[in-house]
Amino acid sequence: MKALRPYLNAKSVEELWAHHTTLMAGYGFDRLFYAYTCFQTANTLSDPKDALVLTNHPADYVDAYVTRGLFRDGPMLNWATRNVGSTSWRIPCAEATAADLTPGQRHVLDLNRKYGVYAGYTIAFPMAIKRAAAGIGLTARRGITQDEVDALWETKGDEIEIINQVAHLCITHLPASGQSRMLTPRQSEVLELVADGKSVQDISILLGRKPETVDKHLRGARDTLGVETTAQAVRKASVLNQIFVLDDAPQPPRRAPAQKVPGVTQDG
Repeated sequence: MKALRPYLNAKSVEELWAHHTTLMAGYGFDRLFYAYTCFQTANTLSDPKDALVLTNHPADYVDAYVTRGLFRDGPMLNWATRNVGSTSWRIPCAEATAADLTPGQRHVLDLNRKYGVYAGYTIAFPMAIKRAAAGIGLTARRGITQDEVDALWETKGDEIEIINQVAHLCITHLPASGQSRMLTPRQSEVLELVADGKSVQDISILLGRKPETVDKHLRGARDTLGVETTAQAVRKASVLNQIFVLDDAPQPPRRAPAQKVPGVTQDG
């Protein structure tokens, strides 16, 4: 498909996301919410700070849904954590209204009504990594009913799902410079060397720096990523595509830009 070429040619998550939001809007889905994590557990949803989150929903909606933790009671997101494939929002929403709603579920429904998040589809991607989960919610443009979305999916669903699968696979291999927890180039470099099996002493020789300086960069990387050990830092940096980045890929800024929502890249 010709529409897939920009995904394969994209050099960064931001470039890919700009194309993807535009393409999905052409199908009638003008607001998207994508999340990918490798820190999921059997009983709890991942902390959004440990995930790569991409969205073009309004900032106020994202603040309520992500920062305030309402996503934990979202029927579509909870469906995605238990399933693989795609589903009409008619199904998880019906399940949520069929039983007694918790206060959190009522807050989510009220939030969705306020922002016109009525109709859409959710895609949960298959994962081959333990504790990994990824999915995307496609919100239909205001005025489009769930019946119309379901009818569109009957004819275009396979096509839309394939495009989103390709987008997801490409996102997991691209650097994203808009994250709130960005490593400096030096922090990325020392984590790469740790991942290659190098000791602090080895790294100090390779970089021509004192061991104390290498330790300082490793502490900074752990603090930036919000983890306790260097091993955890290497894993999280890998998930967020902040190490082993190609030389011609966009480089992250020296300091993290001010972000209202941790771990969230917004477009629009």
